[in-house]
Amino acid sequence: MNKVIIIMGSKKDIEHSKKICKYLEKFEIKYELRIASAHKTPFKVLEILKEHEDKDVIFVTVAGRSNALSGFVDANTSKPVIACPPYSEKFAGADIFSTLRMPSGVAPLTVLEPEQVAIAVAKIFGLKDKIYQEKIKEYQKKIKDEIEKNDKEIKYGKC
Repeated sequence: MNKVIIIMGSKKDIEHSKKICKYLEKFEIKYELRIASAHKTPFKVLEILKEHEDKDVIFVTVAGRSNALSGFVDANTSKPVIACPPYSEKFAGADIFSTLRMPSGVAPLTVLEPEQVAIAVAKIFGLKDKIYQEKIKEYQKKIKDEIEKNDKEIKYGKC
């Protein structure tokens, strides 16, 4: 069963995670929310990974500030990991660098927007499950149709 395990560094990440969930639901992708910190509860993170080791899952990590969670999860699983850190005004958003610069041998994908996380997840699951390929095609068509509609409205003076 395809499933996304969203691991948040703390409960403060819940609002950002709920946005991800909303888009996952559009693709009818099951998910589970968890809270565990690479800094404060590393064994808890490892327990979550072990629990899903033999399942078809993608881990999505949501942690800001010093984002050790994404690298820690990626270094301890063979499953795909997508880091989606919440944007922070602090430090003019420079804390994103803790997500972008990873040690050698560690490669979580970094996707900044909740919608794009769901698209990436659906495409990854679509490699094995044609249902998700179709859902992606439908989603893309809907977006293209909206652009065409907007273009016609503008072209004929309906601002």
